[in-house]
Amino acid sequence: MARKASREPAPETSENEHAPRNTADLVGQDHAERTLMEGFASGRLAHSWLLHGPKGIGKATLAYRFARYVLAHDGAGQPSDTLAIAADDPVFRRVATAAHADLVSVERSWDDKRKRIRDEIIVADVRSLSSFFTMTPAEGGWRVAIVDAADEMNRNAANALLKILEEPPKKGLILLVSHAPGRLLPTIRSRCRKLALQPLLPDTIATLLTEHAPNVPAADRTALAALADGSFGRALAMAKHGGLEMFRELIGFLSPLPDLDIPALHKLGDRLARRDAGDSYALFTQLVVWWFARFIRHSASQATMPSLVPGEDALVQRLAQRGDLEQWMDVWEKVSSFFSRAESANLDRKQVILIAFSALSDAAKGKSITLPR
Repeated sequence: MARKASREPAPETSENEHAPRNTADLVGQDHAERTLMEGFASGRLAHSWLLHGPKGIGKATLAYRFARYVLAHDGAGQPSDTLAIAADDPVFRRVATAAHADLVSVERSWDDKRKRIRDEIIVADVRSLSSFFTMTPAEGGWRVAIVDAADEMNRNAANALLKILEEPPKKGLILLVSHAPGRLLPTIRSRCRKLALQPLLPDTIATLLTEHAPNVPAADRTALAALADGSFGRALAMAKHGGLEMFRELIGFLSPLPDLDIPALHKLGDRLARRDAGDSYALFTQLVVWWFARFIRHSASQATMPSLVPGEDALVQRLAQRGDLEQWMDVWEKVSSFFSRAESANLDRKQVILIAFSALSDAAKGKSITLPR
């Protein structure tokens, strides 16, 4: 019987081919793999692990990779060069189809009332772990639980997980995937062995794009790898949603500041406000926040910022002349916070874009900005 906290299965799409439970390979995280293998081989494996780092660098993929490895071994692990389990192995196939009786995954579940995936992991999802760990392992070995992502648990869910961590089950393994461990309860963090995964190198991301997005031109792969900021997941999302062209568009909107191309911004707002444009809207707002963070970081270090698209170097010089570092840090914090609040409140996307760029225009004029709360 499949064991998964989500009440409704994910639709069968091509994206599921790259879902962590289906992914056989992992690159760029050799140190993390070696740490897990050594822990398992020692016979004294920590019962709970916190796999943390930026989104899209392979944390969930590593969690499922380690889960397959553990489930494929009865006793203490044997020394190995890799956690890999062949894709045609029965354990791999059962994990991929959520049909392994000794593995449970906790994710944001389906909300029958609202007919969509919930925004957070609720306590009912986590409570399924209690009954799971009280049962006898179906195959006489380990029982493994993956929480992806632990940051998405609400307070009640987090407290329910804490109770399980306080009384760790024998031959039970809990793998927490976390993009922002600081959001977790300190008591949860203290009961886990922490394992940090590192952002991927641009060359690694470009190579992965060659394999997973072969239609992207070579020159674009290099630019996407730089824009990805160490996250292959981000690079893949940008490749799918035209992220590089969107970045060029963003630089075009920012370049004339404090002037604004109002008709073009309205067209952008209309495009991103469409019902099917949620991912594109999220990507565009992320690029705005990311670019200003990049601009501030290079300005603080007084290092030359390499231009990713034409016109970016001129934009950097223009903004540097129109405000000091402290002013632009204030702008970045306010715009970033505004986008987060707007998403939580489900505000009209077009209005969010227009308000944000109006604020950026005021900032470039030297005015102090205030954004809606």
